[in-house]
Amino acid sequence: MLKYTVKKYCSEGSKFNQILMVLLMVLPVFSYGTAIGWLSPMGPKLMSEDTPAAEPVHQDVISWMASVPYLVGTPAVFLFGFIVDNFGRKTALMMTSFSMAACWSLKIYSTSTWALILARAIVGFGVSGSYVVTPLYIKEVSEDSIRGTLGSLVILSQNLGNLLVYVAGEYLCYHTTLWICLAVPLVHLLLFITMPETPSYLLKCGKVEEARGALAWLRCRQRTDAAVDNELQALLLEMEQNNSIRFFEVLKVLISDRSTFRAFRITLTITLARELCGCVAVLHFASLIFSQASGSWVLTANQQATLLGVVQLIGSCTASSLVERTGRKPLLGTTCLVSGVSLAALAAWFSLRAGGAALPVAALCLCIYCDAAGLQPVPFVIMTEMFSFQFRGTVTSIVIAFACALVSVELRVFQPLAASIGLQFVFGCFAAVCIISTVYIACCVPETRMRTTEEIYAELNGKGKEKKNPRDCEASVTRL
Repeated sequence: MLKYTVKKYCSEGSKFNQILMVLLMVLPVFSYGTAIGWLSPMGPKLMSEDTPAAEPVHQDVISWMASVPYLVGTPAVFLFGFIVDNFGRKTALMMTSFSMAACWSLKIYSTSTWALILARAIVGFGVSGSYVVTPLYIKEVSEDSIRGTLGSLVILSQNLGNLLVYVAGEYLCYHTTLWICLAVPLVHLLLFITMPETPSYLLKCGKVEEARGALAWLRCRQRTDAAVDNELQALLLEMEQNNSIRFFEVLKVLISDRSTFRAFRITLTITLARELCGCVAVLHFASLIFSQASGSWVLTANQQATLLGVVQLIGSCTASSLVERTGRKPLLGTTCLVSGVSLAALAAWFSLRAGGAALPVAALCLCIYCDAAGLQPVPFVIMTEMFSFQFRGTVTSIVIAFACALVSVELRVFQPLAASIGLQFVFGCFAAVCIISTVYIACCVPETRMRTTEEIYAELNGKGKEKKNPRDCEASVTRL
């Protein structure tokens, strides 16, 4: 009976297989989320007298541990861009999980300073791989009607990883937490090997029948179904004109074409807002911030960080439910504004130290909620929807490299700046970034929901009708 029900459910054109595949492909991002959150409960533990290391770890080492994944991730983005284009999306995603497994294995093997920093450097490959490949994969396997929702699962899975390691770090011992984190990429490596490559990449390689089979599986239809044939023809039509365009030709068009370059500039700007809103620093140093903000509150700093993870998870669920209903632009602008106001209130509290601990805790929770509900997931969705196939991989690589470079600097200087000029000035700068970004989003960012790139570029050019591409180039998007 169950088998019949599932078969009937799929035969009616459900989105079951797409959702299943996306759930598996976001496991590397989940693993990356555990790597982000791990430093919050374990950083203070490593620096304490009761450290699992041979001796307490110095504060500067913790700062380097926070920063080095993104420092390595900046050039690794282009490596994964090359792998994505030449070896496939599936291979690149499995390499991401392999790097995460190597990271956790090294931490289990040794607690020496060299091992801790090297393990965090290996995480950099997971950072670049998961965020280059996963949005691209989701774009190429999902239908338009659910692309926004599935795209928001990237940040939802990252936040689930954060929450898992917050809870494990508070209630389990150091090595038990590491073994749990290691299990995630190993499970992904075992399961994802059965999943198909994306139809777009298979067509790019000339494997038409394999692409037809992958598309039929994703749409829960027969290979001979007319809908599968129509979608396959649309993909072939999109690609056949541009099969010979190489990376530097794509880059030249990206810079020289007015509409495309404006879309690229918008993507970089909202990425700047996403990374400099302060939420990444809060997630890495949550226990430290809460220890200064909450004083003698009833919960410990790590327990409050766990509360932050719960709030973050709720925000991600909000994003999944609202991104297709409200549209990309209203959700991004609203969450950016509210995040800015909450950070400004937090900066004021650290400056005046007036009132109880409830205000800074509430402000931090609201900031993280807004980050998870819009600031983190929506720019990824907009980025994939503003560019056609030929630009998507190139833009993704450049934007993720830009984001990694920003975050590596932010995390390296956060603790020294907080110690020298105070948290009030640091959070004041984050608040200013959010407020200015809100104005920019309202004035310059187009709505991309259920719209073609021609319609989006027509709006960017201030035209009421679709703009025809002077050169609709395609294909080897990240060939370096």
